[in-house]
Amino acid sequence: MEQEAAYGFIINVDAQGSGLLSDTEKPEMRSRLYEVTGAAFEQADIRAPRLYQEDRGDGILTVLAPDVPPRRVVGEWLEYLHQNLREINRGRQTPLRLRAGLHIGPVTADAHGRSGRAVDLACRLGDCDTAKAILAAASAAPLVVVASDRLFEDVIRSGGRWVDPEHYRRHDVDLKEGRRTAWFMVPGLPRPPEPASPQAGGGARPEPESTGAGVVQYNHHHGSGEFIVGGHIDTINIGRSGGDR
Repeated sequence: MEQEAAYGFIINVDAQGSGLLSDTEKPEMRSRLYEVTGAAFEQADIRAPRLYQEDRGDGILTVLAPDVPPRRVVGEWLEYLHQNLREINRGRQTPLRLRAGLHIGPVTADAHGRSGRAVDLACRLGDCDTAKAILAAASAAPLVVVASDRLFEDVIRSGGRWVDPEHYRRHDVDLKEGRRTAWFMVPGLPRPPEPASPQAGGGARPEPESTGAGVVQYNHHHGSGEFIVGGHIDTINIGRSGGDR
């Protein structure tokens, strides 16, 4: 019998740098991963049966029931997760640092787990090079959040309890399914840092940002030469890499 897809909120959490851990170090990392995420769901009053989870080795795939308010996830749950990470990392030489990919959409359940294109997208977003580069650039931060464009437009943009859309930065990222728009946020920072430029080791170039009256244009200038931008520009931020100093 064919299973029908049900709408849900999808969270894919991965541990940054888990591939560098030894077999003896990974069990402790996994224990801390489940501790901080599980406590955050409990603090946000999100529990089974509205909470489904699959173990992914160095991460956890979570699918929430349609009756879980999305703003509770992008507001309260993310803030609790951030604070739990800060607490558990205090005094540790190797802190737990996470990437969280968030999306909303149809999910199909069967005896083996959860599947669907919405699940794939949440996993791809959390694992994309730009997410890794932003968390690497935010060296003191324990968490980077990557929201799909749909989630940002439908939920985050209008704000809410502990939901600040101005803290997010838009990037277009290249995934296996093609180029997608995603929104990045580092809890504790007013805006996420710029990822390294592709020439400097990976990361997507940000899209021009709307500031209301005009546009902030980011340009990476390599060596001498000119750049020309059409339209009205309020602010130009130039990053130099190599070339004349």
